[in-house]
Amino acid sequence: MKRDLRIALVLLALCSASYAGWRPLERSDLDGLKAVELTDRLEHPWGLAFLPDGRMLVTERPGRMRIVAPDGTLSEPLKGLPAVAARGQGGLLDVAIDPQFAENRWVYWSFSEPGDGGNSTAVARGRLERNALTNVEVIFRQRPRFDGSGHFGSRLVFARDGTLFVTLGERQRLSDEAQNLANHVGKVVRITRDGKVPADNPFVNTPGAAPEVWSLGHRNVQGAALHPQTGELWTHEHGPQGGDELNVTEAGRNYGWPVISYGCTYVICSKIGKGTTQPGLVQPLTYWVPSIAPSGMAFLTSDRYPGWRGNLFVGALRGAHLERIVLDGRRVVEKQALLANLRARIRDVRQGPDGWLYILTDESDGRLIRLER
Repeated sequence: MKRDLRIALVLLALCSASYAGWRPLERSDLDGLKAVELTDRLEHPWGLAFLPDGRMLVTERPGRMRIVAPDGTLSEPLKGLPAVAARGQGGLLDVAIDPQFAENRWVYWSFSEPGDGGNSTAVARGRLERNALTNVEVIFRQRPRFDGSGHFGSRLVFARDGTLFVTLGERQRLSDEAQNLANHVGKVVRITRDGKVPADNPFVNTPGAAPEVWSLGHRNVQGAALHPQTGELWTHEHGPQGGDELNVTEAGRNYGWPVISYGCTYVICSKIGKGTTQPGLVQPLTYWVPSIAPSGMAFLTSDRYPGWRGNLFVGALRGAHLERIVLDGRRVVEKQALLANLRARIRDVRQGPDGWLYILTDESDGRLIRLER
């Protein structure tokens, strides 16, 4: 077993090294797409949100948030952010703007927060004033804290009613807690814009349950988006060795981790839980074996890419590509890997107000790229 582990670590190092130092030129032969690089001066960028004037907020995992102009010009880091636990997969993570940003200037972000007993995913908000965030307050903290560096989840999505969905990982070593309604481990939670509990959350009246919980049985959700027609929350999550999942994440439902999975344990690939199905546990719309390590997700609603309107786009870290998913309602019709020639770990994907897709690459010299056609 030790020999297998050494071999796996060597292969992982070789794969990681193969992506180092890439500087692709503007290309138009990437599956019919043109990759227009706006900047390559971001350190492990994680989340992207568009301001009403077309500028972009981008988070960098070490703990910085910047404003990026449409021409790629970077601001200095915004002032006012709280300290982050920037180690492993932790740091400054997703970012979103208030549905009424034009009136209230609220910006929301998720981050791994240090504290007594370890760290956990937290959500803060502040008002954007020039190059600073003011009136900063933490509105949600995952409980319990845990001294770890993995599986923070951390996508932020506003529902149509103005409530906020927050995706939370199971912290990598607390898998069984994903089935425990008393905490936030391996859950999607739903809160109001000031961090309170909505009265119609599914477990508000369940004795002993954490009232913020929307759904349970998740491993590490790093992609979330509202369906443009139905308003449903769609998410994807990392499986272990294989078994990444795409789900429609509904109130009160149990998505199975770690009782069921289409993946297996690392290195020796032994069975996890009770197999792939169990009564009462939700089946994914689709899954990936081998794993692509999905991160970021966006529905395309524009006509910028003929024939692709309504498709779902998912970034791939391990797969180092952009996954295009053709849908018929909730049925996955086709999956296509795009942009493999970029040789980059894609951390986030968003549709901009101009209708183009924008991606962030997860590197020490991370890039913000606009995909034109």
